[in-house]
Amino acid sequence: MGVLGLGRMGAALAGALLGAGHDVSVWNRSPLKAGPLLDRGARLAATPSEAAAADVVISCLSTYESQQPVLDAASLRGRTLVNLTSGTPEQARGAAKWAASEGVDYVDGVIMAVPQGIGTPGARILYSGSETAFAARRDVLEVLGEPVFLGEDAGMAALYDLALLGMMWSAMGGYLHALALVGSEGVTPAEFTPMALDWLSSVGGFLAGIGAQVASGDYETDVSALDINAAGLAMLVETSRAQGIGTEVPATLRALFDRAVAAGHGAHAIASVIEEIR
Repeated sequence: MGVLGLGRMGAALAGALLGAGHDVSVWNRSPLKAGPLLDRGARLAATPSEAAAADVVISCLSTYESQQPVLDAASLRGRTLVNLTSGTPEQARGAAKWAASEGVDYVDGVIMAVPQGIGTPGARILYSGSETAFAARRDVLEVLGEPVFLGEDAGMAALYDLALLGMMWSAMGGYLHALALVGSEGVTPAEFTPMALDWLSSVGGFLAGIGAQVASGDYETDVSALDINAAGLAMLVETSRAQGIGTEVPATLRALFDRAVAAGHGAHAIASVIEEIR
């Protein structure tokens, strides 16, 4: 196994492979970062090409821009490249096109875990690209975390990654706004968070129904119409301003919901907002 890049994540990937008994060659621009891995049996490659002597090469560098010169120098023809560098779907598709022109089997992946979780049952890594290469190397990929294959479009893993992270960032932004709001009256995070967790669990139960409405295009509802929710967002913005905290988080949603109401979706379900997002 060859690993290109020994940042926190790259080092965690190499460490998991070593822990599973694989022979691992590592390369990094700064060789000093390899010290702990060398103590565990890894071999330090002097060049990317030396690390790429393995049948499977994992790349986990900071950006696609910094990665490409490394890949160009690695002499990967006839090998499998598992690219775990974060990027956009178009960057992943561009890398897959480059790999095909170079005779390289290409699998793109995104890591849905922190470095400390790599190699544990809770880690999950999404993959797309060559299904043949993925299937042939699945035993190796399982060492790193639960492998989930999303199809032969190399950009699909990155698309899922950004979609899921968008949900995470939105939830965290909403939580931080909530902490600021209740904190304006002296409520501590420790007091508020248990209720927030219960509430988010309930909200998660709505997603399947919302998804079904989006898939069908039928936004009729007898539960909670969009105009009621838009009015609630207006109250949240007003209350936030009155309590002396920022309104950026709810104001953005309020503007989106108000647009959807103006477009004729006031009596429809919240799912109808996707028409404005689209």
